[in-house]
Amino acid sequence: MLTSLPLGKMASQQQPVGPMSQQGLQQAASLQQQQQQQLSQQQDFDPVHRFKMLIPQLKESLQNVMKIASLNLAHNTSIDNGIKSSDTSVQRFDKSLEEFYALCDQLELCLRLAYECLSQSIDSAKHSPNLVPTATKPDTVQTESMSYAQYLGMIKSQISCAKDIHNALLECSKKIAGKAQPQGIM
Repeated sequence: MLTSLPLGKMASQQQPVGPMSQQGLQQAASLQQQQQQQLSQQQDFDPVHRFKMLIPQLKESLQNVMKIASLNLAHNTSIDNGIKSSDTSVQRFDKSLEEFYALCDQLELCLRLAYECLSQSIDSAKHSPNLVPTATKPDTVQTESMSYAQYLGMIKSQISCAKDIHNALLECSKKIAGKAQPQGIM
């Protein structure tokens, strides 16, 4: 309780209120602001986050398209029935529809990018080796690490796959070069 402490002890336990504490607060505020900026930049590049941010805009755009379509339909109906003349202006349906399609295209790109990221992540996890434990640091061995024999087997399979790709590319280049030479001889 504060009432049981002497006045001198209570004053010594308070935070300093000089320029040092203000500098610390300013540094902490600037650090927090930098972290928020980094987080927002990461979220801008994240296709899933961008998709989630575009969904409300798409809903609003769809509502706008439907509203403009209904207004235009009502306006055209009244003109057809002879109630109104065509002098009054109505909102352009094609512009609102174009906006809706643009948002749909952005969403499609986000989904394709997210799918590519997922595929790349799966392929990376499938084809890249896990850590191999070293004898110098036995305390840092992870549960997902593989034995050295497993590591060698994976590397050998990767080398053979790279050789197969290299040979296929050489064979294709020879076929292309072979087809180009007879035309030059004639």
